[in-house]
Amino acid sequence: MSAAERYLELCLRLRRHDEDFVDAYFGPADLAQRIEAEPLVEPEKLAAEARSLAEADSPYVSAQARGLEILARKLAGEEIGYAEEVEGCYGLRPKRVPEERFEEAHRELDAILPPGGTLAERHARWRESWVVPEDRVPAALQALNERLRERTEELIGLPEGESTELELVTGEHWTAYNYYLGGLKSRVAVNTDVPVNAVNVGGLVAHELYPGHHTERAWKEQLLYLERGLLEESVVMYGTPQSVISEGIAELAIEMVVDDEDALVAEVLGEWGIEYDADTAARVRRAREPLERVPNNAALVLHEDGASPEDAKTYVKRWWLATETRAKQMVDFVLDPIGRAYITTYTDGYDLCRDWVGGDLARFKRLLTEQLTPADLT
Repeated sequence: MSAAERYLELCLRLRRHDEDFVDAYFGPADLAQRIEAEPLVEPEKLAAEARSLAEADSPYVSAQARGLEILARKLAGEEIGYAEEVEGCYGLRPKRVPEERFEEAHRELDAILPPGGTLAERHARWRESWVVPEDRVPAALQALNERLRERTEELIGLPEGESTELELVTGEHWTAYNYYLGGLKSRVAVNTDVPVNAVNVGGLVAHELYPGHHTERAWKEQLLYLERGLLEESVVMYGTPQSVISEGIAELAIEMVVDDEDALVAEVLGEWGIEYDADTAARVRRAREPLERVPNNAALVLHEDGASPEDAKTYVKRWWLATETRAKQMVDFVLDPIGRAYITTYTDGYDLCRDWVGGDLARFKRLLTEQLTPADLT
């Protein structure tokens, strides 16, 4: 049996223990049915199989297997330190950002935001002023989706036959989620528990759809799985280096196809009668960049420093300038057994991919179409 077949079986056997480990599977149906029908394999045996696969000739399968070993060991009840878990799963050591950088960002925001109240109150009030009216959210999302798809097809290209659909949901701990369905299709759910904000909506659509998650998955299914027969590309696994590349692509997506994100959002929303101050938004966005590392620090505060969830929520509210609802949502995510380590993939993946791409569209397309690991990018 090939390493790719063994890897696919390992992924599906791990899914029997926790279906959340597998983000998407569109591989051979008979293999999935066979694994589903067999007796449950003990986590210790799955960890041993992962260690064996880590010696595979394929650098990609080997890197993925090292992440799966961590998942299996945790399933077996082994206590694994936070930094060891992050590095074992994602191939990158978690980094704590000095709070002095957050303080500097706060000073910059203090000079930009309208006066009146604490910085957190002023930031919340400013954000609330750009909430997209609920009845216009579907149209705004679809319009941005169409514009970004056009830009992606023009600059990067898309596989023939790919398609997407958007839906609004509630009751989730995430803002949006791409359900990749296979067959070059994605269904993207947007959580309206937190109001859709013009400040984030362009990046959200690019992240989940074009040229982010959907674009990556569709290209890799077409080129790597369907055309080259690489079985390992027919499954998307949490807890592996695959996530670092995928989230790095998605976080980088908007700036690869749009010169001015806020100008695009202002233009598209303006067509639906929604005003948006693109100039101020761009200044706030630049000032807030260091604050994107606050959730990573919050995970370290929780899992390395031993802080309580309430203390972590206070930390997020203070430094991220988050509302109570948004802070709770974030802390819930970093308390989740998968989310606690996964939180690092967004910023670390972005840094890694941005530095490797260097603004080169040809390199960005390589990320979308090739089997690359974090080690390849460093």
